[in-house]
Amino acid sequence: MSVLEEQKLKYFWLWLFVGYLYIAYIVYESLTPSPVDMGIDDFDKVMHFSAYALLMLWFAMIFYTVRSRMIHAALFIALGVGLEFAQQAGGVRYFEISDMLANSLGVLAGYFATRGCGKYNLLRIEQRLFNKASA
Repeated sequence: MSVLEEQKLKYFWLWLFVGYLYIAYIVYESLTPSPVDMGIDDFDKVMHFSAYALLMLWFAMIFYTVRSRMIHAALFIALGVGLEFAQQAGGVRYFEISDMLANSLGVLAGYFATRGCGKYNLLRIEQRLFNKASA
């Protein structure tokens, strides 16, 4: 176990709260009748991919272990799939398998981006902020 893995986030609850706000935003944007529209054909797939990649990145920086990151990846893939089915059930938005794929690929991209040292970025930010504040 590395020195970084033994350290805990000082502002864990703040980072977790921000993550939950982001999940709420994804759910809202997925179910609202009038989501953000960039006016570019199929750009929504880029937005799906990016939203879920950022979601996975964020939570992977809060929960370092491989097991917890794998659990979060599975949960976020399930969230993306579930929201597509919810869109179909709501009758206002469209069910698209391509959106599910973009969501899932985004989660996997976020997961693999944090396999190395990237998972400690929030910890490094805290250390820099905390060290400057105490200096």
